[in-house]
Amino acid sequence: MHAAAPTDAPYFRQQAKASDALPLPLYLTNGVFFTLFFSVAYFLLQRWRDKIRYSVPLHVVSVSELAALVALVASTIYLVGFFGIDFVQTIISRPSDDEDDDLVVPNPNNKGTDGPALIDRFIVEEESCRRPSGVGVHSGSKSSSTDMSTNLLSVEDEEVVSSVVARKTPSYSLETLLGDCRRAAAIRRAALERVTRKSLEGLPLEGFDYESILGQCCEMPVGYVQIPVGIAGPLLLDGKEYSVPMATTEGCLVASTNRGCKAIYMSGGATSVLLKDEMTRAPVVRFGSAARAAELKFFLEDPLNFDTVATIFNRSSRFGRLQSIKCGIAGKNLYMRLSCSTGDAMGMNMVSKGVQNVLDFLQLNNFPDMDVVGLSSNFCSDKKATAINWVEGRGKSVVCEAVITEEVVRKVLKTSVEALVELNTLKNLVGSALAGALGGFNAHASNIVSAIYIATGQDPAQNVESSHCITMMEPINHGKDLHVSVTMPSIEVGTIGGGTQLASQSACLNLLGVKGANKESPGTNARKLASVVAGSVLAGELSLMSAIAAGQLVQSHMKYNRSTKDISKIASS
Repeated sequence: MHAAAPTDAPYFRQQAKASDALPLPLYLTNGVFFTLFFSVAYFLLQRWRDKIRYSVPLHVVSVSELAALVALVASTIYLVGFFGIDFVQTIISRPSDDEDDDLVVPNPNNKGTDGPALIDRFIVEEESCRRPSGVGVHSGSKSSSTDMSTNLLSVEDEEVVSSVVARKTPSYSLETLLGDCRRAAAIRRAALERVTRKSLEGLPLEGFDYESILGQCCEMPVGYVQIPVGIAGPLLLDGKEYSVPMATTEGCLVASTNRGCKAIYMSGGATSVLLKDEMTRAPVVRFGSAARAAELKFFLEDPLNFDTVATIFNRSSRFGRLQSIKCGIAGKNLYMRLSCSTGDAMGMNMVSKGVQNVLDFLQLNNFPDMDVVGLSSNFCSDKKATAINWVEGRGKSVVCEAVITEEVVRKVLKTSVEALVELNTLKNLVGSALAGALGGFNAHASNIVSAIYIATGQDPAQNVESSHCITMMEPINHGKDLHVSVTMPSIEVGTIGGGTQLASQSACLNLLGVKGANKESPGTNARKLASVVAGSVLAGELSLMSAIAAGQLVQSHMKYNRSTKDISKIASS
């Protein structure tokens, strides 16, 4: 391994230039030699004219004329070198593809010849200087050598990088200007390193389809972050087995969830029930008076008017169907929480379009004095822990349960039913109440939700409300067996749109059998994914609570969540 470059040093080492040895800045040096060249040329031409006029031999020169000739030759050499050699060098130093194919790699076993080895080392060093970023030279790595050859910046790319650094070309417009998303990412990355003087080595550039994220997933990319994906399972849920992909950097998480899956499997599996499937959006509007705002509230809550509003809303999509409207008033401001089904999409864009149609309809008809303050008012509520999501639900509301036999609790979970029930009451219920938790009556639901969301291309920020969960544990069958359940009212997932279309995330959805839209029964795939999330949370809760009850939490984390490598040796290598 090689030590990382200091963060305060520029990553690009430029090729040596003659101007690097000049004692003055380049523009001053050029000015001096330009002035010198034209001055001595004018002086010599004047002397030449005088000698011809007075019949003086041209080869007879004075000391001043000799000095002028030397100055003329010196300035000529400098100017020719400055404008000519650099141009010629850029041509002859770029080997063609055919010349690359003819390069002979020296035999590493030939120790008697230093020349080829020295040449090979020089080539590697030169290529490493010209490499844009994120591509390290690792011995024996085919992918690294491929990245090195494909990421060399051409003369044309260098010009674009310089333009971006000089702020003449906006970084965000590179994809449009170049028509090549991968090339745009490489140029933006090189410009970023030069401006910040920080290296991005270690952040991969190659191996990603940048076309797939253009205009929908990420703007101004410079690479991608690698997150390992582990598999927990099989999770036996509703009579089917699922291998659950979890993208995480937290050691012990996948192993713990896997143990919970094993306990559920050995006890006959878990069952889930979908309670509700409604995505919400809540605009805020203002009237001249509270009475006028109340009129709209009563209008929207009247069943006779709901069908009309629903018809307007449903025109926005083939799958979006308005389910209900809930209103809240604060003075003369009215908050309208519209809930709708969204098929297999998570549905935020879908419901937003429908809400906009409804607002336009209301303004054009019965409420022209309505002032739309904002399409979203936080009464929805998106990406925030709120009571309305905890009570009313948002997205998919799911309850998942399982009965774990006494034998499995003892042999697999290494604890007892009595200890689990007591711990759940004192930790997840009483402890969370003392902390003033809002939807956080669980051990670590967000751990599992986040890992599955990242692996399957969901919006990680929606982990906030999607992790609302209450975990219940009760003894049954005269205290021998354990009934465990999780109730999650706000699981926001989709199997189409957004990050679900990326290759890696799509593969994880395919592993679960929920990739894309279900053409036969729209919405089935998204609902199934929500059930898998709840079932996985159930497994994770069961395993972590058992580890705490058995006093194994610290021991397991020290085993699975701590690196055994000597960091000091790695840093010095």
